[in-house]
Amino acid sequence: MLLLHRFSLGLVLACLSACEQPAHQAKPPPEKVVKYANQLERVKKTGILTVLTRYDPTTYYETANGFSGLEYDLVQLFAEYLQVESKFIVPDTFAAILQKNLAGDADFAAAGISITEERKQHFLFTPPYQEISEQVIFRSGTKRPKNASDLVNGILEIVKGTSHTQALLQLKKSIPQLEWQSNEKLDTDGLLYLVNERFIDYTIADSNQMTLIRRFYPKLNVAFNISPNRHLAWAFKKSDDLSLYNEAVIFFDNIKKNQNLEQLIERHYGHTRNIKYVGNCTFRLHLQSHLPQYQQLFQDAADKHEFDWRLLAAISYQESHWDKEAVSPTGVKGLMMLTQATAEQLNVTDRTNPQESIFGGALYLKQRLKKIPARILEPDRTWFALASYNIGFGHLEDARIVTQKLGKNPDKWIDVKQSLPLLTKQEWFSKAKHGYARGKEPVIYVDNIRSYLDLLLWYTSNKQFQESSTMSAISDQNNL
Repeated sequence: MLLLHRFSLGLVLACLSACEQPAHQAKPPPEKVVKYANQLERVKKTGILTVLTRYDPTTYYETANGFSGLEYDLVQLFAEYLQVESKFIVPDTFAAILQKNLAGDADFAAAGISITEERKQHFLFTPPYQEISEQVIFRSGTKRPKNASDLVNGILEIVKGTSHTQALLQLKKSIPQLEWQSNEKLDTDGLLYLVNERFIDYTIADSNQMTLIRRFYPKLNVAFNISPNRHLAWAFKKSDDLSLYNEAVIFFDNIKKNQNLEQLIERHYGHTRNIKYVGNCTFRLHLQSHLPQYQQLFQDAADKHEFDWRLLAAISYQESHWDKEAVSPTGVKGLMMLTQATAEQLNVTDRTNPQESIFGGALYLKQRLKKIPARILEPDRTWFALASYNIGFGHLEDARIVTQKLGKNPDKWIDVKQSLPLLTKQEWFSKAKHGYARGKEPVIYVDNIRSYLDLLLWYTSNKQFQESSTMSAISDQNNL
């Protein structure tokens, strides 16, 4: 699937065959074939970097604000480094990614590909950007397999063409009775859904996939790892032309040194472990019982201030669990848990009125965003605004100053989130303009909202799973 517009070759050929050319009409001149010195020159002259990838929360997916995913962000950075634009090809299966890469249908593949000895025979790999483990996944409420021998007692299904096949073949040497099915159509997310719904007993997922997807299936658990840790990297077809590959090697060396790689990994994984099993079940129940009565208000307020409504809904859930009567021990109340002083500043007369609270909270967030320096880009800009929503802009600025004193980047959330907890220590808050602050709270606050936002994005984009997810949540809640 090409994500840039192109004409259908089949349609063109059909039209040509259906319409005979008059005998006297001259044939068009043959197209001029442009020759390039090497692959890098071709990419720079054409201005297009063509990349094979796959749809997955760990790689490439569409959000309300465009495409995202660690692979997507890395490719965008590389394209910017080369001063070209990117074009993504998304084949139907993982196996097809490797096949098309070998056929030269793209410049390289960036699809969460693990480096294996077998693949190294056909591909050149860039320096790795992430380390993962291959994990056997089962569902709570079923018997947990203790080792690979236990897998013979259930249905094991894996994605065809992945490195999981090699791991199982290695195990089969010592466990001859080990059998599994290779699914040609479903990806890891699809197989995890089958395990969650008890259609199959086990599957295998990379640890980074499990980290992200497990939030959507909280009953899924890791049984054990089936192989040594593996490294993920971009795969280039082996060739005598190393021009583009060498640039990719330099690129990865650079983003490791300047910490851009670390920041990207934090962006996609840094908030994923906060929501525990009970909280996830409660959230799914509230999604059906509480959210519908307020969703239109979130949408209206978000439209007015140019937000994604699900961001406002995530903030509200973190603040009040969508309970309009919520009151904290310190006196903040309502869906957006506004203080009395903030409510007066926002002209909110009744904090327990859902419309006033939601519109007031949206305006307050808009004000927070305007105070963040313009040079700070998204998504860090939003994370800073959320932190100031929780702790106040003054304390946030103190943390950014501390970050700078520590030699880190005060404009990056990954660095500032490490500095905020220091405001509880006298050696730091005694020198801060705004004094002591419970700096751990805004870090947890922002991470939780990011997790709730991810869940909202997923649930509202995957309506086919909502009914079964809700029934599962009710069952889970009853069993707590």
